[in-house]
Amino acid sequence: ALENNQLLKIKAYQVEEKVAKWNESRIKALPSIMANSTWQFNQNLGELTISQGEFGTLPLSPQMIIPLPSSDLHFPLSKHESFIAGVTIYQPITQLGKIKAGAGVSKTELKISEKEREKTAAQIRQTVEKLYYAILITDRQEEEAQTKKELASLRIADAESALKAGKIPEVSVAGLKAARADEEQKLIRLRYQKEDYLGDFCTLTRLENQKFVLAPVDLLTENQFRDTIPVNHLQDNSDLGIARLQQDKAVQGVTAARWSYLPDAGLIAGYSYQKGNKIYPEKNPFVGATLKWNLQEIMLNRQLVNQRKAQLMQAQEQVDLLEQQTANEAEKLTRKLSHAGELVRVAREAAGYRTEELRIEQEKLKNGLSTPSGVLNAKANLAKAEADYLSACLNYRMVRTELDLLFNY
Repeated sequence: ALENNQLLKIKAYQVEEKVAKWNESRIKALPSIMANSTWQFNQNLGELTISQGEFGTLPLSPQMIIPLPSSDLHFPLSKHESFIAGVTIYQPITQLGKIKAGAGVSKTELKISEKEREKTAAQIRQTVEKLYYAILITDRQEEEAQTKKELASLRIADAESALKAGKIPEVSVAGLKAARADEEQKLIRLRYQKEDYLGDFCTLTRLENQKFVLAPVDLLTENQFRDTIPVNHLQDNSDLGIARLQQDKAVQGVTAARWSYLPDAGLIAGYSYQKGNKIYPEKNPFVGATLKWNLQEIMLNRQLVNQRKAQLMQAQEQVDLLEQQTANEAEKLTRKLSHAGELVRVAREAAGYRTEELRIEQEKLKNGLSTPSGVLNAKANLAKAEADYLSACLNYRMVRTELDLLFNY
């Protein structure tokens, strides 16, 4: 299930998404390099015109006055084709604090996704184990119902013989037939129930129903139950860990919002090349600084800070609430685990007694001291005891797994 389950694969892809988002946030702190180029064809060209006499006149004699310039002069300022290319490097300065806080938020979201993936994996393990035991329990219940059906058929045959001999009333035979019908109904319901369990099991594990057989549990020698109870490590709880990460994320959100009060200032440097315009230099390296400040954003950002503070207060209250709930749940599950262990012990003993009872009945049958119906009844009792023992095992394992989930073991 951990290899094939689609929900777990979705969680893994979510972790990959958060890793990419965190890397994206960190890249924003690096200098940005912008390259550009433009080619353009100009239909109309600009020109500089100096009119005749614009600079005055040159009096050579009273009869000879020469205007400066002597005629209109026209100087083209560009060509029909122009080309511009350049590279600009921008390094933010005042926004580095905001970028760092945003990267912190992204990293916290990554940790939350990892926690959620771990929690999902633990829940899947618990669900698979629950279905595993449920299928085995249904097998035992089917065996019990089948044995009781055979026992009812045997009793019906004996009763019909007794009825022919006039030893019992007819109503007794009808009651036995009704009991057999009840067992048949129970057997049909159990088969449908088992098919549902197998369907859910295959959905979780992505296995095909016809290609696997569940290994049985050794009922009398299994030693899978740990008597130790986990100590109270609330800091290891997954939900509580996620809540604390949400609190950290809210703190970082408030910090990022406060950095937004500063103007956007940074350093720029670059190089430009142009051809086709005679006014501007052909090659131009440059350095400088930029400042951008939207005063309206000061009022808007104040409301953003208030929103982030409210989110922080919610996260803090959520952590306190989960600490109380987790502590109460730990106490309840600890008591429940102790009770479940006692039920396992008693059910194991009962299964042992029923096994011995069947052995004795089989020996008595060999010696002519018992009947086939007595053996079948013992088999039915053993199947029920084994089903009860498996149910007790399932209950213990589920409580144990809930504790493991609670403390993230």
